[in-house]
Amino acid sequence: MFKKWFGKKEKSAHEDVVAPLTGTIKPLEEVPDPVFAQKMMGDGIAIEPTGGEVVAPVDGEVVQVFPTKHAVGLRSEAGVELLIHVGLETVSMNGEGFTAHVKAGDRVKKGQRLLTVDFGLVQQKAKSTITPIIVTNGDAVASLEKSSETTAVKGETVLFRIEMKA
Repeated sequence: MFKKWFGKKEKSAHEDVVAPLTGTIKPLEEVPDPVFAQKMMGDGIAIEPTGGEVVAPVDGEVVQVFPTKHAVGLRSEAGVELLIHVGLETVSMNGEGFTAHVKAGDRVKKGQRLLTVDFGLVQQKAKSTITPIIVTNGDAVASLEKSSETTAVKGETVLFRIEMKA
């Protein structure tokens, strides 16, 4: 009986994922890249950004910052694995216009700055600025409820609610 009052707090089995960027929310199917649009990497949502700062959408750990700084992988406290892929065909920019503020192994809090991006440069040098936010471990997800919002404020707007499998 006392264990539930004084015992270890269990990790939450659900996660609210907030927008890592400010901009217009788009369905993943509208991303002009079949890898994302056909959900080959997983389900998610995309944002057409209006600001140049990418923030943590969850409390958790940075799993990977790609060497070209165009993408970040995160694992939330509840076990949700996310990929934030800034723009399309941005890997060819070799990090130009991207500044990483975190590295693999860092613990982050929701709303903490991950990257700054020169989206003007991305518009000139890459296919698109649209940024997919993908749940890469969908096999561990019981349900994913997407927001009906059309605009996102970084660190605030909930993009989706995820319930993890037990």
